[in-house]
Parts: sequence; structure tokens; C-alpha cells
Amino acid sequence: MNKILKEKIMEAFLSVLPITVIVILISIVLVPIPTGTLMLFLGGAALLIIGMGFFSLGVDMAMIPMGEGIGVQMTKSSRLFLIILVGFAMGIMITVAEPSLMVLAHQISAIPYFFIIFTVAVGVGFYLVLAILRTLFRIRFSTLLIISYLVCFILAYFNPDIFIPVGFESGSVVTGPIAVPFVLAIGLGLASVRSDKGSVEDSFGLVALVLVGPVISMLLLGIFYEPASMDMGLMLVREVDTSQDVAGAFTSVLPGQLREVSMAMGVILFCFLLLQLKSRRYSRHQLRRILIGFIYTLIGLVVFLTGVNVGFIPVGQLLGSELAASTFGWVLIPLGGLIGYFIVAAEPAVHVLTKQVEEISGGAITTKMMYRGLAIGMGVAVALAMMRILFGIQLLWIIIPGYLFALALSFFVPKIFTAVAFDSGAVCTGPMSATFLLPIAMGVADGSGRDLMLFAIGIVTIVAMTPPVIIQLMGLFHQLKVSHAASAMVEVDRILDFNEIIILREER
Repeated sequence: MNKILKEKIMEAFLSVLPITVIVILISIVLVPIPTGTLMLFLGGAALLIIGMGFFSLGVDMAMIPMGEGIGVQMTKSSRLFLIILVGFAMGIMITVAEPSLMVLAHQISAIPYFFIIFTVAVGVGFYLVLAILRTLFRIRFSTLLIISYLVCFILAYFNPDIFIPVGFESGSVVTGPIAVPFVLAIGLGLASVRSDKGSVEDSFGLVALVLVGPVISMLLLGIFYEPASMDMGLMLVREVDTSQDVAGAFTSVLPGQLREVSMAMGVILFCFLLLQLKSRRYSRHQLRRILIGFIYTLIGLVVFLTGVNVGFIPVGQLLGSELAASTFGWVLIPLGGLIGYFIVAAEPAVHVLTKQVEEISGGAITTKMMYRGLAIGMGVAVALAMMRILFGIQLLWIIIPGYLFALALSFFVPKIFTAVAFDSGAVCTGPMSATFLLPIAMGVADGSGRDLMLFAIGIVTIVAMTPPVIIQLMGLFHQLKVSHAASAMVEVDRILDFNEIIILREER
């Protein structure tokens, strides 16, 4: 176990290293960062590495087996009402304590905090049920997506401009490190009891559909609530002078993160134990391994979120604000693309998805292929988000063409690429996006004199939009390559057959 944990931590180190080097180089060349703030960033990076190592190991040991078990048991039930009830309850439970959602909800002053959490949770629960029913009844994934996003765009038309970014952002932030591994595993469990041709494709797509639910529910809330204005201020940057101040900044946040993560994970553990008491699915040895993995996941998430919230927020905010206010603010566009390209490897849920995709596709979609596609998508997304803030472009002018193009591609690529592509967009919008890219966007908006609610909010939505386009384009290229190879083989066979006819004639 120690050897595996060391390997996971080394993988995390290699993932976090590029973004750490980029920030240090920026602090030397472009934006001088106070020593105390830089120490917070380096401490946060160290905690990120440790947290990601524990989290990855814990997901393999606990979250995936737990989710698969719940998915299999739900499929075995012959009572549709029970499946709907359990799915809806699970959707609410994995949403109410998602850390990224809490960050967003605290920023919306016009609507009560708990009302936002409840609205988003209901949206997740409803669409998780819809995603489960899609798998059970073999409904075409792209059809549901097209209908859902058309509903989103129609509702956006009737919303105040100030609320549209919040509505779309609410869907992106719920697909965090707690929800994604669990929902992915439920999909795997649901599809595992089927042996038909479409079971592999149907094991993906749940996370993508879960992302749409909160968007619809929040846009409905915006229509009825009609918030005229909403305020959002920059987050306070901690002032630290000594190494003790740095340590104190992390330790002061640690108890709160432990409480929040424990609440979210505790709900999932409670549901799992109820399942175990009813089904006796797991042996004593398996149960012990899952509980140990659960503890690893808990430790990993607490350490990871502590590092991100304390170490990365102030640096992101400072970099964005200083660069936007400078004479070379244009550098934010290529710099945003570079940061986005490398930051995707630091998202915990990305590791879970890429591994499952390679295993389930039988190596047809490799981890390397997925990482490259997600990195390109993330880079394009952050560059677009920086351009949007600097030039004051409305969010809908970017996401409507983007999603229409992504949905159009779904008619031309293999089904598995469409499901994986939209899931990829969801998993890229984890805690790194919410607590590092969002502060950068807030700093850029403040430095360029833009409204924070209208232009900073929305960066996570753009991040969720670009991977579906990039991954499906990869799928289209893969399909064309396979078709070309098949055509070449047919042509070779025809030539061989022609040569055989000539040889036979000569022999005669």
C-alpha cells in the first residue's frame, strides 16, 4: 500500500509541477509577488500533491467500488419508483456539501445561500434520475443533451443578464471531486449488468447530464426571483510575514475543510452501509478495504482543498489583477492558454475519468490521448475566458455557438466519444477551476474595470464547454482514420484479386 501511495504522490507531483513553475516564472518576469504570498502558494502546492496522492488511492479503493455497488443494486430492483427515489436522494446528497458550490453560493448576495444550495441539489437529483433511466431504457444520449441545452438557452433568454453567468456556472461547479468519481462509478455499475452492444457507451454520460440539471433549475430560479443586481467583491488576501504565519494560515482553514468534507462523505458512507446491510454484497475483506480507502479519500480531499483555498486563491487573484491593469494585459490571453493546458492534470477527477475510459474502451481511447485532448480544451477555454473579460464579450456569445457545434458533432462521431467528451467537460470543472481560475478571472475583471458578476463568473462554464468539442474532433479524426485504413485494405484486396486473375489467365 505504501508503494502504491508513493506512486500516486509522484504522479501528483508531476501534475502540479508545471503550473507551479509557470507561476514562479511569472512572479520573476511579469508580476512581483510578495514573499509571504509566494510561500502560501508553495505550501499550497505541497498540500495539493499530498492530497491528490491520497485522494487517487482512496478513489480506487473505495469510491469506485461503492458507486458500482449502488449502480448494480439499483439495476437489480424491479420497482422503478424505488430506483427513482434512490437516484434522486443520491443526487441531492452528493450536491449539498460540494465545496465548489459553496464558494459560488456565498458570492450571490441577492438570493439566500441555502435556497441556492437547495435549488442546485434538486436539479442534480432530477437529472441523475434522468441519466439512470437513460441507461436502463437505452435512450440516445445526444437526444437528451440537445433537448436539455435547448431548454437552457430558452430559459437564458428570459433571465436578467446579470444572472445568466451564475445560472450556467452552477452546473459546472457541482461536478467536483466528490460527485464525479461516485457518479462515474454508478454509471459503470448500471452498464455492467448489461451485455448488449451499447453497454460500453452507456457507462458514460451520467456526469454530463448531471451538469445540465442545476443550470435549468437555477435559470428557472432567476426567472421567478428576478434579481436586479448582485454584488461580488475580491477575496481578502492573507498577510503573512513569517513561516509561522504561513503554517497558521493553513491550520486555521483545516478544521472547516474537515467539517465540510466529512459531511459530504459521511452521507455517501451512510448510504453505502445501508446498501451493505440490505444486500450483503461485499465480504469482510472487501468492506475493510473500502473503509480504509474511504479514510484515504477523506484525508486527500481535506488536504487538497486546504492547499487550494489558502495557497492558490491569493496568487490567482493577484496575478489576474496586476496583469490586467498593466500595459501588457494582452499577455493574459496566451498566458491563460498556457495555464489552462497544464492545470488540467491537477484536477483530481480527471485522473478518475481517464483511467476508466482507457479500461472500458479496451485501450481504444488511451489515457495519453485523453490528457492531450483535455489539455488543449482547457487551454482554449481559459484563453477564451481571458479574451471575454478583456473585451467585454457576453457569455452567451461564446457558449451558444460552442455548444451548438459540440452537439452537431455528436451526429458524426462514435457514440462513446460523445459521452466521454461531455463527461470530460464536466470533470475539468473541479476545485482547481473554481478556486484558482475563478480568482484569476476576478482579478482580471477588477484590473480591467469589468463587472465581476457579469464577466468573472462564467470562466468555469467555458471550461466545461471546450473539452466536448476537442474530444469529439479527436473522435471524428479517429473515425476518418479507421475508415481510410479500411478503404485502403479493400483496395489492396481488389488489387490482389486482380493479380490472381491475371496469373490464372497466364497459367492457362
